Amino acid sequence: MQRPKKIILANPRGFCAGVDRAIEIVDIALKLYPKPIYVRHEIVHNHHVVNDFKKRGVIFVEDLDEVPAAAKLVFSAHGTDPTTIEEAKARGISFIDAVCPLVTKVHKEIMKAVSLNKKIIYIGHRGHQEVIGAMGYAKENIFLVEDLLDVEELKKALRQDEELILATQTTLSLDDTHNIIEALKNYFSNIEFPKADDICYATQNRQDAVKELIKHCDHLLVIGSKNSSNTLRLVELAKKHSIHADLVPDPDIFDPEKHIPNIEEKIIGISSGASAPERLIDTLISRLLNDSSYHNSKDFQISDYRRNSLIEVLSIEEEKTHFKLPPELQLS
Repeated sequence: MQRPKKIILANPRGFCAGVDRAIEIVDIALKLYPKPIYVRHEIVHNHHVVNDFKKRGVIFVEDLDEVPAAAKLVFSAHGTDPTTIEEAKARGISFIDAVCPLVTKVHKEIMKAVSLNKKIIYIGHRGHQEVIGAMGYAKENIFLVEDLLDVEELKKALRQDEELILATQTTLSLDDTHNIIEALKNYFSNIEFPKADDICYATQNRQDAVKELIKHCDHLLVIGSKNSSNTLRLVELAKKHSIHADLVPDPDIFDPEKHIPNIEEKIIGISSGASAPERLIDTLISRLLNDSSYHNSKDFQISDYRRNSLIEVLSIEEEKTHFKLPPELQLS
């Protein structure tokens, strides 16, 4: 089997603070409460994480009717609409909300807009769990925008001087929303835009890392699940800059020679979405190098990559963000 000329790893990549927190919440719940633990929707959008939890006694559901009254329930990191939360309370279901604090911040901004009787424009992907949850905090007078065509439709529905507030899905970066925001600015005269720190730091950092990485590689591999919005954006970003890119949902079955012609002549870049476990990077490297010594090493450390001259790490930002656990778990 041929090996690539070089492998360059993007940093940052993989788990963000919100995902770390959500996974830790379920880990602690499994230790504290009788099994099974129920989780509404996937805790994060990665099937490896979900399948690991299933093996440990977690049942994932979409409907509260599937949750027994005496069970412990966890709401996913993407955020849950308030109607569902109130239903859980009314049924007496004991739950822990693992919503990312950055998503909660957006929910609060939407609720503030509702209290001020202002209309809300929400930029996001229709059907995404985070979007469903966030829009539930307004119900009326909230308008979902996915693309520039939606902006044109919005012009027909709202006055040019309408008092508006803009909110966005956290897994979209400044780059993702730039064209839509510019179109909104150019038409609506009385619109309040989100502060720069409202954008998810992890989404922006991972995209910035990939933008730098693709300057140095011939082919990009992005680890993550097909339903992970931020992961798909990384693949799209590379393709937008005319770099060959592949989404790699399952590194353990990835065939390098099939996906990367003349691999021995290529420099391969690797990144991963914010809900992809770091161990999958290890697995993908083992596939690229045909070296099982990297594969599933329990004592694996990032520094181990540097022992192989074919592997480099390209760092653009050091992430130090950490979110506290919910109050009911902080004393455990």
